[in-house]
Amino acid sequence: MWSEMRHLLLLCLLVLGGCAAGPDYTRPAVDMPGDWRIPVEEAAEIANIAWWREFNDPVLDELIETALLNNKDLRIAAARVEAFAARIGITRADAFPLIGYGASGARGERAPNSGTSDLYSATLNLGWELDVWGRIRRGTEAARAELLAAEEGRRTVILTLVTSVATGYVQLRNLDRQLEIARGTLASRAESVRLFEIKLRGGVISELELAQVRSEYELAAVRVPSLERQIALQENALSILLGDNPGPIKRGKAVDALQLPTVPAGVPSDVLVQRPDVRGAEQRLIAANARIGVARAAWFPRISLTGLLGQTSSELSDLFASSSTVWDIGGGVLGPVFEGGRIKGQIQVSEAQQRQALQEWLRAIQTAFREINDALISVEKRREELEAQARQVAALRIYADKARARYNEGYVSYIEVLDAERRLFDSELLFEQGRAELYAALINVYKAMGGGWVSKAERSIGLPDEKQAKAE
Repeated sequence: MWSEMRHLLLLCLLVLGGCAAGPDYTRPAVDMPGDWRIPVEEAAEIANIAWWREFNDPVLDELIETALLNNKDLRIAAARVEAFAARIGITRADAFPLIGYGASGARGERAPNSGTSDLYSATLNLGWELDVWGRIRRGTEAARAELLAAEEGRRTVILTLVTSVATGYVQLRNLDRQLEIARGTLASRAESVRLFEIKLRGGVISELELAQVRSEYELAAVRVPSLERQIALQENALSILLGDNPGPIKRGKAVDALQLPTVPAGVPSDVLVQRPDVRGAEQRLIAANARIGVARAAWFPRISLTGLLGQTSSELSDLFASSSTVWDIGGGVLGPVFEGGRIKGQIQVSEAQQRQALQEWLRAIQTAFREINDALISVEKRREELEAQARQVAALRIYADKARARYNEGYVSYIEVLDAERRLFDSELLFEQGRAELYAALINVYKAMGGGWVSKAERSIGLPDEKQAKAE
């Protein structure tokens, strides 16, 4: 028996050395741009750094760490990765022999009037499909690529989560600053209303002038609850990102004390391959390419080996005696003759899915080009806008001071003072909004680049990196 089994195993090794059905994956050529539309003078390799720490706000660092630990979307993505990892084991199990056991006992009449007899048996069964055409290997290749695509999907969640927390926190601190300006303006105008009421009682001014001052007071008063509402909604949104119920958010540095992250420069085109969405799209392309091999392998016969080793006896006490040993070794071939075009249809489906995955990968690359260009353009132009807004605020402060001085000297009416203060108030709020938009544009640069910082975020909370995922 063992001699026959050795010959069969040798035959298996020779057969398994054959080529797998279907095309091997090679990365398609991509037209990569040589440069970006906006040149940036300051060079820095920032695609791989934990960029949010450049804001130099420990509270922001703490919020991002909390989000990485508790965010529900990230936990869903992690569970999805675990499911794909398990599928690899399911697919790969077909490449190994299936060994089972069985035991039975029966009593019955084997022939008419022969009387009853007993039969006992205990067996080990072997079944093994030889992966001659690579069907199982291609299936395992596809499952492994799908696992890596799920890993990149989780990294995409991390990328979006970190940038959303950073953007939301900066926006929250910006709203806090706007509320501070609104309350300061409201307090100033409340004092003006009080003084004008005194002047009205003294007959110095008319009710028209008092009404004008009160209207400006109410204009500022409207902004306060509006900003308080926006702050509460922003806190609620951040709480969900952190994995908590809606509630207040801890504050750190004021928005004007946050340090601006470094603007990336000399960004090479191959930085795009670090983006999780681009890498995930390529892994889905690899999986679709491997599925073609699985479909084509259905044309070829399945070759399998079977074996049995056991004991049978009519007496239970003699079941394990040497004379009761039975064994059997065999092989089988099963292949299609006529299947109504099912296999051809499955091949066509897999090829169409591969072409679809290819276009999705190319689209992901083009989207990455656009997003990086958009982000770099936004940073440069937002910075220019903010500088102009700062100059406008400075000019309007001078205008408001001069208008009030000329009013006190009796040269102009209070209407000019109100106009100057109204324009200054609106300009200050617009400046703060512009500052938040600049910060958001900087954050979008890091989001558009993807990069190794996503892996750094994973390691900061103990998530497995890519090498560990491949090993699994």
